[in-house]
Amino acid sequence: MLDKPEGMTSTQAVGRVKWLFQAEKAGHAGTLDPLATGVLPIALGEATKTVSFAMDGRKSYRFTVTWGEETSTCDREGPVTHRSDRRPSAAEIEAVLPNFRGEIMQVPPAFSAIKVAGERAYNLARAGEAVELAPRLIVIETLALLEIPDQNRAIFEVTCGKGTYVRALARDLARTLGTRAYISALRRTAVGSFTETQMIPLEKLEEIRHKADGDNAMERALRPLETALDGIPALAVREAEAQRLKQGQPVLLRGATAPIARDAVLVTWEGKPWCVAAIEAGQLKPRRVFNLP
Repeated sequence: MLDKPEGMTSTQAVGRVKWLFQAEKAGHAGTLDPLATGVLPIALGEATKTVSFAMDGRKSYRFTVTWGEETSTCDREGPVTHRSDRRPSAAEIEAVLPNFRGEIMQVPPAFSAIKVAGERAYNLARAGEAVELAPRLIVIETLALLEIPDQNRAIFEVTCGKGTYVRALARDLARTLGTRAYISALRRTAVGSFTETQMIPLEKLEEIRHKADGDNAMERALRPLETALDGIPALAVREAEAQRLKQGQPVLLRGATAPIARDAVLVTWEGKPWCVAAIEAGQLKPRRVFNLP
């Protein structure tokens, strides 16, 4: 799991890690803007089949809001579009935070990867076109004010569900407080079960790669495939069932204790991850089968 450095896109980070590991396939769980740093889970080889499930997990961020200016990108990268002389107090901030917890509607930033008529919103926005995105339901589990370093800045921490834009959260928070703001620093501290304590800086990976035992050391830097699936239940099967699943065939779950319907379970055979499957109408249906040695 990479500690993504500032100034690098998630795609660039994945490309660098893919090269360092000499991997044929690579993917990441959750894009980070170039401005952002922190937790970027990167999957290699067969583990790329877990990416979509890891992306569904909750995410946590620590971010700095700078008051007084709103930008086109809702962060410090874009030109200023609005200004305000108002600076909210700690008491005023705390008073409105409950409005941004739980299930809320959020309009994503114009500079986002959401598609509009087949085009990425950020491409349309860069071309000068007016981009209007529909509000969508998001979940904010926790939102807390951590610190006010000075009158122009405030530092927050948020834990949220899939599809949340922290940049839009800062924009809306400022507007509710009668001012304008943008994100001036953003760090992702967790994605599902992955946290800051497990991260490896890119420079450290490059250092390991060039050591005498680089191949073995790089192998030790990897985490097991099933780590990305810690948030879903596991279900062990027998050999005959495992073979049916590998061939893409469903397996009937018998008995009164058969598991209830689920979108995803990690199926194991002889203690090894075998596939991710869904439980539907009393059947185990394979969604992603792992071809591991």
